[in-house]
Amino acid sequence: MADFDLIVIGAGAAGLSVTASAAQLGARVALIERGKMGGDCLNSGCVPSKALLAAAHAARAVRRAERFGVVAGNPVIDWNRLRAHVQGAITAIAPMDSAARYRGLGATVIAGEARFVAPDVVAVDGQRLSAKRFVIAAGSRAAVPRVEGLDTMPYWTNESLFDLTERPDHLLILGGGPVGLEMADAFAGLGCRVTLVEATRIAGGHDDELVDGLRQALLAHGVVLHEGVPVARVEPGPVLVLADGTRLAGSHLLVAAGRVPDLEALDLPAGNIRAGARGVMVDRGLRSVSNKRVFAAGDIADPEGMGPRAFTHVATYHAGLLLRRLLFRLPARLDDAALPRVIYTAPELAQTGLTESEANARGLSVQLLRWPMCDNDRAVAEADAAGLVKLVVRGNRVLGAGILAPNAGEMINQWSLAITQRTPLSALAGQVVAYPTRSEAGRRAAGMGFAARLLSPRTKSLVRLLLRLP
Repeated sequence: MADFDLIVIGAGAAGLSVTASAAQLGARVALIERGKMGGDCLNSGCVPSKALLAAAHAARAVRRAERFGVVAGNPVIDWNRLRAHVQGAITAIAPMDSAARYRGLGATVIAGEARFVAPDVVAVDGQRLSAKRFVIAAGSRAAVPRVEGLDTMPYWTNESLFDLTERPDHLLILGGGPVGLEMADAFAGLGCRVTLVEATRIAGGHDDELVDGLRQALLAHGVVLHEGVPVARVEPGPVLVLADGTRLAGSHLLVAAGRVPDLEALDLPAGNIRAGARGVMVDRGLRSVSNKRVFAAGDIADPEGMGPRAFTHVATYHAGLLLRRLLFRLPARLDDAALPRVIYTAPELAQTGLTESEANARGLSVQLLRWPMCDNDRAVAEADAAGLVKLVVRGNRVLGAGILAPNAGEMINQWSLAITQRTPLSALAGQVVAYPTRSEAGRRAAGMGFAARLLSPRTKSLVRLLLRLP
């Protein structure tokens, strides 16, 4: 008999979710973690980054308060208290992800590094453990590009950034994805000079029109952007030397060039587990294509052809599918039609479903519906009216939605639900939305799909006819 019904490798979002439910439902489950409980999200990702962004947004709000007639002056940033705030957010959430809590739920929690020694056995510090099923949820780490001179320079990644031992005078950021953009906005808001370099275009995968609005916001915040030119080499300083010869000197360097799956220590070949550069190769049910005992979830899973993966909510979604498969033996497959993705800058950029360019690439005939935030009463009242709601529609169905606005991450969720539930556009246009809210902009955008028909000569003739009736 196997030691466990289920062994979970990695105590990040996916691993914790699988472990908690499996243990509470009576499964013999072991959770193995070599680092800190809570994984990247709690310790060096979502939680500390949003705590830092909150401080930056507060500082920026003080600077901009004068537009309301509130004269507050330039804020003073106490770097030690700021660091305490960031670490305090981690500390406050940590008990929910602690080893003690999961042991209390009935799981066996093992601190150590797991590696496969057979298709059904892993070893942890010399101890061999077998299981009927395995879930690999070991996550990912910051990618470090091969740039001449980079390996000789001190630099931050998200894993070291939030120690915040010193205030950067001029932060250079290599990479224009979510991490790079959020930290550019955060440090600029905290009064630092920031220069960001992206070899292609910032916010890849998001709608071009909305990205342009975000770009203008970042420039207005003082962020210097260099797009479309890769870094050729890094020199002491640090100095980024671009391919076109431009030299950018700063005081600190943040490498935010994406993520790579944490595969090396697992010795996957010993477990007959196929993997590639994107992670453990799995089918749409998250099962290994080569070892039927093994499943993968979160950043380390590579379901071929699927959408965005490196998000905590996607990892949690993966966990839910695995629980249905592993505990209840129910069929479950990934659906990437509406996986939301958010960049938490100011304003936030949120996307779900297809973008305009993705719909065009698929040869779909779509209608684009827009409503600018400058025509939203709540946005006008708050003197923060930059942004846009943009819908990608086919017939009476929404295929995609993008929002550039404060709290866009909160607003995007109803559109993910609308896409997955195939809610008619007419129902979305007719919903009663609280006034004044920014969410009203979404309803107004949906209503634009019927404006031409409603205001057509034929409709006007019908109204005139009806008005003649007694």
